[in-house]
Amino acid sequence: MLLHIPQVLAAEEVGRIRTALDGAEWTDGRETVGAQGATVKRNLQLAEASPLKAELGQRVLAALERNALYFSAALPLRVLPPRFNRYEGGGHYGFHVDGAVMANGAGKARGHVRSDLSCTLFLCDPDEYDGGELVVSDTYGEHEVKLPAGDMILYPSSSLHRVAPVTRGARLASFFWVQSMVRDEGNRRMLFEMDMAIEALRTGGADSTAVLRLTGIYHNLLRQWAEV
Repeated sequence: MLLHIPQVLAAEEVGRIRTALDGAEWTDGRETVGAQGATVKRNLQLAEASPLKAELGQRVLAALERNALYFSAALPLRVLPPRFNRYEGGGHYGFHVDGAVMANGAGKARGHVRSDLSCTLFLCDPDEYDGGELVVSDTYGEHEVKLPAGDMILYPSSSLHRVAPVTRGARLASFFWVQSMVRDEGNRRMLFEMDMAIEALRTGGADSTAVLRLTGIYHNLLRQWAEV
């Protein structure tokens, strides 16, 4: 499931993040991938140990905590701290699949996150750069994604995907991975669609008893499928 989540960040917050990134020190994006990914990745990232990365990542996470659509779709259990990248001057990332399990932290605090869902939060408007589309390939073909600044795309980490070359301007984004409480993609999608239907019925004035019963079914399924 590809899901467009609009306005994760308000324009003012995007502007503050952009201002901070204007003076950032960027490193080679290949530092955070394995040997196979390094052959197709050409971009810049904030260093993993960068205090700015940690600060801006907290702002992104705080915004996500306020976003009901994101929570309904992802049912997040663990989130890898957001990273930030920059594509320009032909920068691109060829087709690849994200790693299944990713390290989080270091030393005794080191843990791991299973990548169920991948997220890209766009920090530039589409007219600021040419190219740079996120291309996600699935059984229905290839889907090109290029969203307004502050909007986010959420998609299964098992998807084959790439970032097209940026031929004008610069593409800035935050990206991260989510381990969901519900591992199975099909079950997670059914829960999301049921949650959206319940909300539509509730706000549309449907019979309250029927809505309550349907809500109970939702939570009983979540209780059966959730791993927490």
